[in-house]
Amino acid sequence: MALRNIVEIGDPILRKQCRPVGEVTDRTRMILDDMVETMRNAMGVGLAAPQVGIMRRIFVAEPEEGRVMYMVDPEIITMEGEQESEEGCLSVPGKSGTVIRPEKVTIKAKDRDGKEQTYELEGFDAVVVCHEFDHLEGVLYVDKAEDVHDIEG
Repeated sequence: MALRNIVEIGDPILRKQCRPVGEVTDRTRMILDDMVETMRNAMGVGLAAPQVGIMRRIFVAEPEEGRVMYMVDPEIITMEGEQESEEGCLSVPGKSGTVIRPEKVTIKAKDRDGKEQTYELEGFDAVVVCHEFDHLEGVLYVDKAEDVHDIEG
């Protein structure tokens, strides 16, 4: 496994739509493992492939320590309700803002082994996967946020 450099706001790669992965290969699994290591090293709860310079539809999320979700070619099936969340982003260091996200989301994706999975998520889990999914579409949380401000501390 290897730490990857995290791309920051201002880099045009963060504004591009990602391409599908298709088949999950050993290389895909290596990227997923590197992304988890990079996310944890940066104290994040999610990381999308474009944030490490890879234009593929891949993200990882760990909304709770030790519970990693691997999402390859994710597709949001349903969204319902709404919740307000205070969000930051590893690609937008030192900032935070309030975003309206769905309360519940159903997302379908291939896992680390290439098996299709369907996840029904709510609360913080839904926030994390929607935030990371946006990265695959070239959208940053600051595009949706109200009251973007510097993080104190």
